[in-house]
Amino acid sequence: MGIIFNESSKEFHLYNQQISYIMKIMRNGQMGQLYFGKRVPHKENYDYLTENAYRPVSAYVYEDEYSFSLEHLKQEYPSYGTSDFRMPAVEILQSNGSRITDFKYVSHKIYGGKPKLEGLPATYTEADDEADTLELLLRDELLGVELTLLYTIFQKENAIARSVRFENRSKEEYQLTRAMSLCLDLPDKDYEWIQFSGAWGRERYVKKRMLQQGIQSVGSTRGASSHMHNPFVVLKRPMADEFQGEVMGFSLVYTGNFLAQAEVDTYNVTRMMMGIHPLGFSWCLKPGESFQSPEAVMVYSDQGMNAMSQTFHRLYRTRLARGYWRDRERPVLLNNWEATYFNFTEEKLLEIAKTAKEHGVELFVLDDGWFSTRCSETSGLGDWWANTDRLPNGISGLSEKIEALGLKFGLWFELEMVNKDSELYRNHPDWILHTPKRHTCHGRKQYVLDFSRKEVVDYIHGLVAKILRESKISYIKWDMNRNITECYSLAAEAEREGEIFHRYILGLYDLYERLNTEFPEILFESCASGGGRFDPGLLYYAPQCWTSDDTDAAERLKIQYGTSFAYPISSMGAHVSITPNHQLARTTPIKTRGDVAAFGAFGYELDLAQLSEEESAIVKEQIRFVKKYRKLIHQGSFYRLLSPFDGNITAWMVVSEDKKHAIVAYYKVLNDVNCEFRRIYLRGLDASLCYHASRNGKDMGEFYGSELMNIGMVSSDSSAGQPLEVDVNELCTDFWSQIVILDAQE
Repeated sequence: MGIIFNESSKEFHLYNQQISYIMKIMRNGQMGQLYFGKRVPHKENYDYLTENAYRPVSAYVYEDEYSFSLEHLKQEYPSYGTSDFRMPAVEILQSNGSRITDFKYVSHKIYGGKPKLEGLPATYTEADDEADTLELLLRDELLGVELTLLYTIFQKENAIARSVRFENRSKEEYQLTRAMSLCLDLPDKDYEWIQFSGAWGRERYVKKRMLQQGIQSVGSTRGASSHMHNPFVVLKRPMADEFQGEVMGFSLVYTGNFLAQAEVDTYNVTRMMMGIHPLGFSWCLKPGESFQSPEAVMVYSDQGMNAMSQTFHRLYRTRLARGYWRDRERPVLLNNWEATYFNFTEEKLLEIAKTAKEHGVELFVLDDGWFSTRCSETSGLGDWWANTDRLPNGISGLSEKIEALGLKFGLWFELEMVNKDSELYRNHPDWILHTPKRHTCHGRKQYVLDFSRKEVVDYIHGLVAKILRESKISYIKWDMNRNITECYSLAAEAEREGEIFHRYILGLYDLYERLNTEFPEILFESCASGGGRFDPGLLYYAPQCWTSDDTDAAERLKIQYGTSFAYPISSMGAHVSITPNHQLARTTPIKTRGDVAAFGAFGYELDLAQLSEEESAIVKEQIRFVKKYRKLIHQGSFYRLLSPFDGNITAWMVVSEDKKHAIVAYYKVLNDVNCEFRRIYLRGLDASLCYHASRNGKDMGEFYGSELMNIGMVSSDSSAGQPLEVDVNELCTDFWSQIVILDAQE
């Protein structure tokens, strides 16, 4: 592994055993892109990859020369207007009104390890030999502004992390209006674009289309990464699938407004960009000031989408998530929300917790309604002290009683919001984001606190830290239930109002960082009306996220399947809830609900005392199963086998690192009649090992890995033919699931 600079050809080659990234200093001093893909041998000159020619209606850099146009060159960090007419990565508004820039190479640094990004989440290394970093210093001499392109290539992963830092070394003031974290010019357009889009209750559905000339993009301007689009996209070759072919994944480690865009020009060059959404963004660069972009991570695979996903899983699980809970087994929890909503007392909570303990639950979580005057969604947000009418002993007393039952205790917060009916708003109405003299929209009767202001973050931190210091709290569910409208801060100068969306996110990260630092053993789970902020930025602070408010088992197949393209299984909060389901009014078997939720950070959203004896026995078995296999599920290699977007049947599996153990899950949404015999072709096993297979505790036989992968595992059920004398437990129904355990024989 390494980074090589060829002095003679002015080329940089970043490489490890699997991938290469090659770029060069062009003759005009700007940085050109040459190659990103499968590892190629290093050689002294790749200049043949720089192609240019005379094309009518183009503009050219040099007088009396018609062979150097930036419009037709692949670039590392392009700007608009100096012979390139495509969308730029950077734009700076100057005092004379110009937006033209010319950033040329000055110098570079190559070193082991990876630098931290000030105030921002990012992937990291624990030793300098895990990765190499290249810093390219570019300068616009006229402006006196420098930018540094940062590239980190990881030793053991097909991944490169990229970001950009700007520094104003002049005496002038500028407005940075566009600062993408990543730009990659690709030599053709023969890619299928995959995005992960939806809405509340149906987050991260897989959407595909072929690239066409023009611009294809997804993004968010909601102040959050959003339910609607995720800051992650895939470009894959048309013939690539889960297990073969070229695939590139692009992921932004950021929680706010973002843009992911592929522009295909009329010569079929594809420009992929990712970063903060430029709509409404500007950053005032005064003399001596700097700006650091969020980090973008790009992954290459020549073995299909599963290999790409597994790279993201390993990297984000072990080198983005961090701290006490990174490698630990996550507790089985029970959340009271769907069991009680706002209608609870301390006595009722203790009854629910006691029953949960009897079933094997390890963590009891008190959701909304515990604080101030909160009895509905209309009041109390911002006043983070216990409602002693409901909880006479406060959070401290309740947490001690929960721990006395043998459970850990968790608590829900929505720290970024305020109700007008609250002490906080009555005392500080200027602390919400709103535009003077204009109407302010609400969402669920709540308003967004101005986290771009340090005094607001300090105030909220003081209230929360007081509760955490006084109580026995092991888990926090951090919710956020509305997006930002009327984005304006009463505390900001006019020229800095374009910074507020980003400064809000920096304030959010600051609060997370302070709480993480003071309370390192608390497990944080992020939430935003479910999956509205399921992004890599928050995984740095909270190693798991509530995947969706939609807990219906059939819908969760799609949501968790789509989420798995970039995010590790350990990051997906997945719970068994009551039926009829509160989002769809659908009834599914509790076994199936558990079989889906087991592939995530597992828990329950119901009062277990309301279950039948049969259901109660199933829950106890589910919890035993999760406790036995959660380490394998969270840390093993995850394989998508059958997609819920392609048919009625979904299947996935997880394999231990040593390939001696595996779990296969198979789900059929609707039953079918007199159907065909079926097989699933497994992946990731050791072909030479013989595995003992069991399903529902029953022996299925022994099979070599080569059999299960090449011949397939028989998955036929009682619907294949007419079920006559079949054990009632083996009958196939709607919303049916099976889990198979594979253990290699010694």
